[in-house]
Amino acid sequence: MKQYNLGIEATLEIIGGKWKALIICLLMSGVKRTSELQRNIHGISQKVLIQQLRELEKDGLVRRYVYQQMPPKVEYSLTEYGVTANKIVEVMCSWGKENIKKRQQQGEDIVLLEEVTGGL
Repeated sequence: MKQYNLGIEATLEIIGGKWKALIICLLMSGVKRTSELQRNIHGISQKVLIQQLRELEKDGLVRRYVYQQMPPKVEYSLTEYGVTANKIVEVMCSWGKENIKKRQQQGEDIVLLEEVTGGL
């Protein structure tokens, strides 16, 4: 039997790490192909992206749809359960923005590209 000391442990097991929250955030706006996700997540390799998507699919947050055509076409979307993670991602985004403002006020040379470019 798996045991957790705190509920956040279960949350981090599912959406923790460098990329999963970003993937969820991007899928909130609708269905995306692998290439679209990779273009919008700077620094992620295709191998890691696919691995993360498969883990999110296994955990029930992401749906993968494969079209039977040539060349192959695969699309990803959030499941109903995956949409519930938006609350967590929104809080993380808000905290991140406040953190950046605080660091700017302390003199750190830092910018939030989302504000410069109008989002992802």
